[in-house]
Amino acid sequence: MPSDLIRHALAAAARGWHVFPLIPRDKRPLRGFTHWERHATTDPERIHSMWTRGPFNIGIACGPSGLVVLDVDVPKPDEPPPPAWDLPGVHEGADVLAMLCEQARQPLPLETFTVRTRRGGMHLYFAAPTDADLGNTAGRLGWKIDTRARGGYVVGPGSFVDLPDGSGPYRVLHAPPPAVLPAWLAERLAAPTRTVETGTSTGAVLAACGGDRAAGYALTALRGEVENVLAAATGTRNNTLNAAAFGLGQLVTAGILPRHLVEACLQHAAELTGLGEREAFTTIRSGLDAGQRHPRRAAA
Repeated sequence: MPSDLIRHALAAAARGWHVFPLIPRDKRPLRGFTHWERHATTDPERIHSMWTRGPFNIGIACGPSGLVVLDVDVPKPDEPPPPAWDLPGVHEGADVLAMLCEQARQPLPLETFTVRTRRGGMHLYFAAPTDADLGNTAGRLGWKIDTRARGGYVVGPGSFVDLPDGSGPYRVLHAPPPAVLPAWLAERLAAPTRTVETGTSTGAVLAACGGDRAAGYALTALRGEVENVLAAATGTRNNTLNAAAFGLGQLVTAGILPRHLVEACLQHAAELTGLGEREAFTTIRSGLDAGQRHPRRAAA
């Protein structure tokens, strides 16, 4: 296994992609690689040194690698599309991408390096445009389409992830050099990020994530915690996010809210306030796990 992972890590580095180790069978950076973007490398000797220590998964730092990766995902079981995408023929991120291309009168951008992800989605690798400084996005293009660029990373091919929400390998489907990100997609991704200062509403976050399908007490609780995250002052945002996840995690265990909906709404709200995707993901998961260990019931 280590030799196979070394081969995949070296193959990525040979393409000019900066790699770093992830926890075995996980998506998180290996302990000691908190500053993964700084540690990522294309040096074969360093790669051999890192991966001979264990069967580490492969992280690819998108910024240093000059990549923009479209993460075209599939929904979790019983996860319906939000109202804006609850349309005939739309069942997953690939359907949303096809619809976006049709609306823009552009071909599907499939002639590029493509990886099948663990739950059946795709990573479409593109060369970052030289005239735009693109960062990470969550759902900006549409339901089940996120992007990773400057400040983000993806799990590289050759990795195997085994987590509660799905297990499986990351395999290369198509291996041409990454195409340059189509200009029309770059233009959409370069749009200013909405923040609380520019008037992002709680309703917009809930609608984007399908939160308006919750009802009664559940929706009130979800709305309140999303409002808390959006309104948090700089320096308090991570703690506020953790508290929100804890409170909502209690309702998840009580069967009042689905966890995937809470995760999506809090992640979206956190990234709108400026928290990084990985930082927000880790905080939300920790808070939800803690809250689920201490469930509570809805008020009568």
